[in-house]
Amino acid sequence: MHFDFATAARIIFEPKGARNIPTLAREFGSHPCLVTGSRPEHAQWLVDALSADLDSPLIISISGEPDTDIIAEASENARAHGCDLVIAMGGGSVMDAGKAIAALITNTDDLFDYLEVVGKGLPLKETPVPLITVPTTAGTGSEVTANAVVLSQAHDVKVSLRSRSMIANIAVVDPELMVSMPSSVTAATGMDALTQLIEAYVSVGANPMTDGLCREGMRRAARSLRQACKHGNDIEARTDMALASLFSGIALANAKLGAVHGFAAPLGGQFHVPHGIACAVLLPHVMAANIRALSDSERNASTLQKFEEIARILTGNENAAPDDGINWIKTLCTDLDMPSLPKLGVAPQDFGELADKAANASSMKGNPVQLGREALMNILRQAS
Repeated sequence: MHFDFATAARIIFEPKGARNIPTLAREFGSHPCLVTGSRPEHAQWLVDALSADLDSPLIISISGEPDTDIIAEASENARAHGCDLVIAMGGGSVMDAGKAIAALITNTDDLFDYLEVVGKGLPLKETPVPLITVPTTAGTGSEVTANAVVLSQAHDVKVSLRSRSMIANIAVVDPELMVSMPSSVTAATGMDALTQLIEAYVSVGANPMTDGLCREGMRRAARSLRQACKHGNDIEARTDMALASLFSGIALANAKLGAVHGFAAPLGGQFHVPHGIACAVLLPHVMAANIRALSDSERNASTLQKFEEIARILTGNENAAPDDGINWIKTLCTDLDMPSLPKLGVAPQDFGELADKAANASSMKGNPVQLGREALMNILRQAS
């Protein structure tokens, strides 16, 4: 057995823990860049707190999902202002932008030199400036991952800038920051976290450390995702989902993902489908395709057993079979009002291009079994 495990140097999980960010930031620098979402006024309390202890932060607001132009301009701006640390507080897109900006402050070559799939995929030469991540949603686990997902408009696909040196120095996870999330956002981000836990658990890179995190994360998501959507002020449910998201991020950074995320990249890039919704739409059908392919070979018995365990965790039934887990997820998606592909503007004539792009996505390398083009096409048909 061999595996290589890395995560944030420090993880602080604490209600009201975000109040300590200025004190934590002083350990790393005095010229902060604060990356926020589309409403930076929601972070004014942090701006005031940072300004009292450090220099007034450069504020970079990320509206929607960051593309290559936005990241390149923001990084140049942060570099010109002499920023020596980055604090990224927001959802997955904000934290991904923060990771990319922290990396590109010190790595000054063209962004496409470092991007996977559509670029050269060259390694970073210099260590990024220190980074503190603060999630306000429970889904991506981006606070502890080693990559930043950005949209390449020219290629209609989302791709990653990836390096273990991009993992945050400190991740501050404060469930109270997530209480105000709307139900629809809670549902979409929660399905992203659940998908990441399932895919990392059965991926080719799974190991005993990630397996333990995935099992615990799936248990918490199974019991609390619906509750967090229906009762957003339930702090216990929010805590469960914050932990599920955190565990999913640690797991995927060390064990890879699979075909769901392989599809999610082109769906987001070409059709602008929100990432968590793309995961929800495809998850049960990818699971079914993987189980069918794995059943054709006795060599895959251990992975099939993992699908049985997933079903037992999700349903709470010790006698559950893999199909029971798939049906549980389908019911969950119905309860959360997740759409089908046609409602997202994806038509059958788009399937071929989507399948080809998914096959080339970096996430596909972690899928537990190789899926041919026809299998990928059939997943899209089943999700319609």
